[in-house]
Amino acid sequence: MSDNRYIPLPQSAGYAVVVGLGGVFAFGMMLITYVLRRYNREIMTAEEFATAGRSVKTGLISAAVVSSWTWAATLLTSTTIVYDYGISGGFFYAAGATVQITLFACLAIKGKERAPGAHTYLEIVKARYGTLTHCIYIFWCLATNILVTTMLLTGGSAVVNDLTGMNTVAACLLLPLGVLLYTLFGGIKATFLTDYAHTVVLVVIIFVFAFSTFATNSQLGSPGKVWEIITALGETNPVEGNAGGSYLTLRSKGGGIFFVINITSGFGTVFLDNGYFNKAIAANPRAALPGYVCGSLAWFAIPCLISVTMGLAGLALQDTPSWPTAQRLTPAQVSAGLVLPNAAVALLGTGGAVASLLLVFMACTSAFSAELISVSTIFTYDIYRGYIDPNAAGQRLIWVSHITVIIYTYVIAGFAIGLYYAGISMGYLFELMGTIVCGGVLSASLTLLSKHQNHAAATWTPPIATALAVMSWLVVTKVKFGAINVNTTYEDIAMMTGNVVGLLSPIVIIPVLTIIFKPQNFDWEILKSIRRVEEDEEISKAIRNVDSKKGDIEVNIHPVKSQISIIASEIAERNYTQLEEEEQLLAKSYKKAVVICSALTLCLLILWPMPMYGSSYIFSKQFFTGWIAVLFIWMFYTAFMVVVYPIWEGREALYTTFRGIYWDLTGQTYKLRAWQEANPEKLHVVQSQIAAHMLASSQSRGQIVYEGTTPSGGTLTPTGIDEKLAKEY
Repeated sequence: MSDNRYIPLPQSAGYAVVVGLGGVFAFGMMLITYVLRRYNREIMTAEEFATAGRSVKTGLISAAVVSSWTWAATLLTSTTIVYDYGISGGFFYAAGATVQITLFACLAIKGKERAPGAHTYLEIVKARYGTLTHCIYIFWCLATNILVTTMLLTGGSAVVNDLTGMNTVAACLLLPLGVLLYTLFGGIKATFLTDYAHTVVLVVIIFVFAFSTFATNSQLGSPGKVWEIITALGETNPVEGNAGGSYLTLRSKGGGIFFVINITSGFGTVFLDNGYFNKAIAANPRAALPGYVCGSLAWFAIPCLISVTMGLAGLALQDTPSWPTAQRLTPAQVSAGLVLPNAAVALLGTGGAVASLLLVFMACTSAFSAELISVSTIFTYDIYRGYIDPNAAGQRLIWVSHITVIIYTYVIAGFAIGLYYAGISMGYLFELMGTIVCGGVLSASLTLLSKHQNHAAATWTPPIATALAVMSWLVVTKVKFGAINVNTTYEDIAMMTGNVVGLLSPIVIIPVLTIIFKPQNFDWEILKSIRRVEEDEEISKAIRNVDSKKGDIEVNIHPVKSQISIIASEIAERNYTQLEEEEQLLAKSYKKAVVICSALTLCLLILWPMPMYGSSYIFSKQFFTGWIAVLFIWMFYTAFMVVVYPIWEGREALYTTFRGIYWDLTGQTYKLRAWQEANPEKLHVVQSQIAAHMLASSQSRGQIVYEGTTPSGGTLTPTGIDEKLAKEY
């Protein structure tokens, strides 16, 4: 980009948002952590940091899914595809990336049912297949996290630079700072709470853009006016490969190729991203199915509405005086995701620039937080606890988590800076992802879904499939375009080939390896040997230290950990059937999930788009108006699901918290102490220990048969199974 380009906001605005707003979120998280500790008695143990007590409800799970899946690419790439290929791009992005979250609900439920004590998906891999397979999947999961986080920083920094002129390198370094701070203080609970706050801002800004484009803007202002301008543009500047050259059709060659790329790469970035398993593990058993299904449907409207709104607004306004640049965007600018911020400025002037800056900042930071937790749990539980110090207690594990978060943040920032100087854009990374990581999707899924997949199939499928995918990608590039470089490897047909081979080749590889090396007959009960971290030391220390000088309730009522343990044990004993009921609920939920998720996938990928694609239908004015109306209605559902419903679900906790604050502010702290003394079962630390006691009791009853040694001399430990045992099953 030239240095004399139009920049709508001063550099100070970029620093104010990136550093200032990030600092506000960090301070807010510190405050919330204190409030939760004082009024709800949440003690930040290693378990709490990684799993949030395994009790998160449907609304927050849905909000977290929406926020984590709303990357910078969700907003920027989807808008770019509409700008390039028309309205098909918005639908193909939304539908092609919704099905993965929907289908993941099945995996989430099976994970909670079969390994209720797990902290990461990789612990399950190790428990079933042993060290070698575990290390291979660690590599693939970390590769997924690295690609996703790098894409967040490259896309976010490009937009910040375009809107404010802020140095791209500075943006890469400073964007993660606030996220780093609040993740350190609040763990995965911070991710859930900030996900909620970020999602509220995202929804509001998307509504502002949509109402401006389709209701209030002086140049556009209605679906009919937008239809007229875009229809005329299709006649004067037709889109190659689209039906009639129109922007208003789902029959689009380029859009269809992107649809395939989006579907395939999406499977890799959901099914191999430990962050989604983190959310499943943190979910209340009753929230796993509705949380993911309702969250996926709520997410659909976000890319679909924002891309159609801003992509078509960009096309309609790019040749008008309101367009912020003197000429149309270059291909490099389009690839960098700059259609959305320029369209926002054309729509709303400086206000649009501020709104798009906030929008991208929220998308980057919310997804970045989820990636930090994902990576920290892998290093903490799979690497450090798995191979360095298997007996590590809670405080040491939290220390490892904190160190991991800090180091990873700035290693990945340096990597993003390197890609910036190498000319690798967010769009390139988005389309490349499936080629690199999709080879592990099917084998990873079958680890939880099929007892017959053997050690060889699980271990060697990801490297073989990825090698085939990379080879196919590069061969097609060379054959079709004559040379291998950044530009030719970015061609749609080459990227699509790599993605498809990566995802689908395991369909052949896994059965072949299973037949050659014989099917496994795995006993799922073994996965229940994976245990929670012992929290005695952490809780005891917290009870001794927190507010001890003030004679706070934690000291007066529970001076030692054993009293909490006694209370939790008594309640767990009274509710000893609850865990069995939850297992039965999860089994029923899985059957429902298969039906619901299969039906939704069929609708989104086949029944809805294929007739419109096959018929080459071009939207009439009335049909386009109805399409926009449906997207608005869907977006209102999203607002209810991720903004209103979490508050309704948490109304009791909110009431308790605000009542406690009121008592403190009015000098009635004695009432807070009395209430907590009378209702220990409502304190979060007790609830967490109740769940721990019930799980431990179940494991001691159901898993004692696996303790000790195996027929060949292998040993079963609380955290996994060795190589010999893996082969036996």
